[in-house]
Amino acid sequence: MGSRVSADYRKFYTCPNRDILDPDGGQPEGWVNKDGSWAAIPIMGSKKKLCIIHNGEQMHTAKNYNDAVTYIKKQISIEKKLKKKGSLEKFL
Repeated sequence: MGSRVSADYRKFYTCPNRDILDPDGGQPEGWVNKDGSWAAIPIMGSKKKLCIIHNGEQMHTAKNYNDAVTYIKKQISIEKKLKKKGSLEKFL
């Protein structure tokens, strides 16, 4: 006789952080761009706030998922414009 395992893991595992998995709580999974240099991760203890990380450093705190994604996309476009114009990095 083997133990019978339910097909739905939620039947036997109760999540201690059930409120962050609530769809009304925001986007608990966060957001990462394709190359992984920008990320928006949820802040512990908050249902909607996200911390924006760029190359391992905290850059900004956004009040919700949409603001976080908008901030990141704006910063990416600014970076692209600066690269296009050129910078002093090649001379340093």
